[in-house]
Amino acid sequence: MTDTSNSDTSHADRTQAAKDKAADVAHQAATRIETNPLGILVGGLAVGALVGALIPRSTREKALLAPVGRKLTETVKTATQAAREAGMQELDQRGLTKDAAKDRAKSILSDVAKAAGSAGTAAAQSARQH
Repeated sequence: MTDTSNSDTSHADRTQAAKDKAADVAHQAATRIETNPLGILVGGLAVGALVGALIPRSTREKALLAPVGRKLTETVKTATQAAREAGMQELDQRGLTKDAAKDRAKSILSDVAKAAGSAGTAAAQSARQH
C-alpha cells in the first residue's frame, strides 16, 4: 500500500515552488521593464516580428493586409521625402549647402598649405641662422 499523504505533500511542495518561481520571474521582469523600457520594447518587437515571420499567413490575411502594407510603404516614403526636403531647407538656410561646404573645404586646405609653407620657411631660416 502506498502512502498518499507523502505524494500529496510532495505535489503541494512542487506546486508552491512553481508559484514562488513564477512570482520571482514576474518580479524580475517588472524590475527590468522599469529600468530599461526601451530595451524591452525593442525585444518585444523583435520577438513579435520573428513569430509573425514563422507563422504562415492565410489567403484571407494576405488579402486584408496587402492594402495596409502598400499604404504603410507609401506613407513611409512620403515621410522620408518630407524629412529630407525639410533637412535640406534647414541646411540651406544656415548656409550649409554642398557648394558652400566645398568652398569651405578648399579654404581650409589653402590655409593649411599656407601654414605649412610658413612653418617650413621659418624652420629653414632658423636652420640657416644656427
